[in-house]
Amino acid sequence: MQKVKNTMESKKYKERFLLVHGLCHGAWTWYKLKTQLEAAGHYVTVVDLAASGINMTSLEEIKTLKDYCKPLLDFLSSLCSDDEKVILVAHSMGGICAALAADVFPCKIAAVVFMTAFMPDTRNPPAYVYQKLVTSFTQEDWLDTVFGTYGEPDHPLEFALFGPNFMATNLYQLSPPEDLVLAKMLVRVNPIVTDNLAGTRSFSEDGYGSVTRVYIVCGEDLAIPEDYQRWMISNFPVKEVMEIKDADHMAMFSKPKELCALLLEVGNRYA
Repeated sequence: MQKVKNTMESKKYKERFLLVHGLCHGAWTWYKLKTQLEAAGHYVTVVDLAASGINMTSLEEIKTLKDYCKPLLDFLSSLCSDDEKVILVAHSMGGICAALAADVFPCKIAAVVFMTAFMPDTRNPPAYVYQKLVTSFTQEDWLDTVFGTYGEPDHPLEFALFGPNFMATNLYQLSPPEDLVLAKMLVRVNPIVTDNLAGTRSFSEDGYGSVTRVYIVCGEDLAIPEDYQRWMISNFPVKEVMEIKDADHMAMFSKPKELCALLLEVGNRYA
């Protein structure tokens, strides 16, 4: 099992946060938020999904959504029954991974927070919310992002690697320049969550559908625009909607203090 980065001594922590990154990124994206949440006295775990961050899985080994999410599922599986439930925070494509985790381990999750993330429903296939948005993008919109396929010819899987210009223009436009530089050095090729990766069976009402959901809208997100974030909320209503008006897609970089404050509120209400 992948080594999970965490800080133990759980007795002194108030809540347990589990943070899941988005496409092409890694656990490193949470360095500011992890620091702030731990300074507030909480237990924080960040995971690298397969073939992300320092996880050594190769892209070709990822054939299913469960393969991609294995480090996340392994961590939740390792929690004992007497451990506190986690507050699962997901960003961007990580929202589909969080939904899978909630479907498999609903009893171990106090709430799922979708932070400008793809939020599946329980009626459509897991990839539906991503594929619906991406149909509105043109090839020119992706700028220097690289796309390709791998796997079997009769069952092709898709991958992506965000380009520096795309990240600067659409993901990090309000974030500190040093965080964009960090991203340019650390992003990796990742599988895209399509129907061929995730299958067409929807998540269940008894699993994922039973877990409390909160959505944090980022008002200046150019990758998942605010109107699409709000469409996902209306498509599958949540317990609470929060907002960071001046955050770009990478709110953990552009508005870390504001994001931390909202997560502390979530912890107080739902943990």
